[in-house]
Amino acid sequence: MSKNYDDIINLSRPPSKRPKMSRQERAFQFSPFAALTGHDSAVKETARLTDKRIELDDYMKDVINQKIRLIAEWISDQPEVSITYFKPDEKKAGGVYDSVKGYVRKIDEYKRTITMSDNTTIPLDDIVEIEGQLFNMFCD
Repeated sequence: MSKNYDDIINLSRPPSKRPKMSRQERAFQFSPFAALTGHDSAVKETARLTDKRIELDDYMKDVINQKIRLIAEWISDQPEVSITYFKPDEKKAGGVYDSVKGYVRKIDEYKRTITMSDNTTIPLDDIVEIEGQLFNMFCD
């Protein structure tokens, strides 16, 4: 074994020129560090699934238009309906299909929207299905 350090090996540690840190201050040095801020949320956003919009054929569009006209005729009676519609995603391609149940408060043919009893506004072109007891009366 080399004797290069024999002269200093048993000496005490020299005093530090910096003030001594508390245990808590030292612990903060080893706390987790997020080097890629926002990376986790970007990965979650990429992994989030969206649905493709279903393109209705002319027959289904006519059926939905007839149901909307029927709702317009009976709107004062406030028949309960369930409307399924496509809600486009704001951040990526696609969207989700949502259903709203209640009565139709207003049909705006100029803006091409339906306003439901809970104030949900649905674009007419996004509707894929309308169901309710009102339609059963006229289908039998």
